[in-house]
Amino acid sequence: MTLKRLVARDLSFDGIRTEFALPAEFGSDVQRDAEQAVDRHHGERVDRTDLGLVTIDPPGSRDLDQALHLERTTNGYVLHYAIADVAAQIEPGSALDLEARQRGETIYLPDGSVPLHPSVFSEGSASLLPNEIRPAALWRIETDDDANPVNWSVQRALVKSVLQLTYREAQDAADAGHSHPAITVLAEFGRKRRDLGLARGAIELNLPSQEVVRGRSGEWELAIEARTETDGWNAQISLLTGICAAQIMLDGDVGILRTLPPADGDARRWMRRTADALGLPWVNDIPIGSQLAALDPCATTTLAMMTQATTLLRGASYLVFDGNRPDDQAAQHAGIAAPYAHVTAPLRRLGDRFATEICLALSAGTPVPQWARDGLADARSSLLSSNTLANKVEKACVDLTEATVLAPQKGQTFDSAVLRGAEKKRPAEVFVTDPPILARCEGDPPEGQRAKLSLREADPDSRTVLFGFPADGS
Repeated sequence: MTLKRLVARDLSFDGIRTEFALPAEFGSDVQRDAEQAVDRHHGERVDRTDLGLVTIDPPGSRDLDQALHLERTTNGYVLHYAIADVAAQIEPGSALDLEARQRGETIYLPDGSVPLHPSVFSEGSASLLPNEIRPAALWRIETDDDANPVNWSVQRALVKSVLQLTYREAQDAADAGHSHPAITVLAEFGRKRRDLGLARGAIELNLPSQEVVRGRSGEWELAIEARTETDGWNAQISLLTGICAAQIMLDGDVGILRTLPPADGDARRWMRRTADALGLPWVNDIPIGSQLAALDPCATTTLAMMTQATTLLRGASYLVFDGNRPDDQAAQHAGIAAPYAHVTAPLRRLGDRFATEICLALSAGTPVPQWARDGLADARSSLLSSNTLANKVEKACVDLTEATVLAPQKGQTFDSAVLRGAEKKRPAEVFVTDPPILARCEGDPPEGQRAKLSLREADPDSRTVLFGFPADGS
């Protein structure tokens, strides 16, 4: 459901590409490797093209990392989750390998991505496109009736997706009661997994999608949309797989985990103050994750709450270990309330290739390839730097669009909720109701209250939006 569309014309993101020195086209040697990629483990694979897997992705996606098949059993569920086997198709030390290690991850801009791999590979031979037989790392996860995992493994297989769905298509089918057989029980399974996470203390940010897209008439739009329930259910499949992968690597004393320290007291206090400012109920004794999960996904105030909740997840990193299992606290991801690893997006994220290869070896009882062990530290470094870059680029694109949209309205008055009052060296932070954006504000607006503000600056060149209090500028 679309909450808001803000229209901006004559936008160009070329300046952002230049400013952040984003990589240009791939070199001829990298392109050649991508075009000539072959499955080095073809002879080892089991044939599971019988599974009838389904992919669920955003509209227009071609780099399809994951395909799933979920079924009910007499005492629980069985999940088959196919992940593109990127490691089997990239020769260690090749130009394609070295370029991916430099890039770290795919960076997305509204007018096109800066991909981790050439499109002939990530959107072609390695992608789990419908009706194509592809090499995959196939996870098999058995759970009990409450969706707790009781047994899991991963092996190399040949698979075939039989249907590509968007989140909206999957949601509409679920609402109508005629989901594809591969995902008929996805809703009930996803809800059980979510409830288990909330009971552990997990924090799920159901952040409304804030995306710059090209409209039907060619203009650019900042589309703010509530995510479908299917988004959350599908995410639970990936989270479960990452939890199982982390356990495999911890038991094997080698791997790379995604980690996050617990939020500090200040971040939790700001959540309470934000709720007060927005007029939302907040109870200190109820876990934050449960309260966030109860928010109306179609309310614009949820955008403010969920954005503020990202402060609870600051400090995410990667932990590499080889030979010494980390202690429980160091291995934890506080947002998931469990050890966790990235393994489900190898076409778009470098570390998943290494973690998946390690899990395949440990699950099979074979030695972990030396290239996977030796590359862990460099992969971690690349992931940290590329993740920081991707976040900066995404923010720059949204900031540019917001400034362009608001520029003609300079001097006008806007209603807002004051989330954070002004401090010595930091302006106040406000949530403007219409259009729904978070912004800085000059003056000293009353923290935790509603306030009328004037738009004092909206500069596309500097990508700056600044409001002022009081509204008349006096």
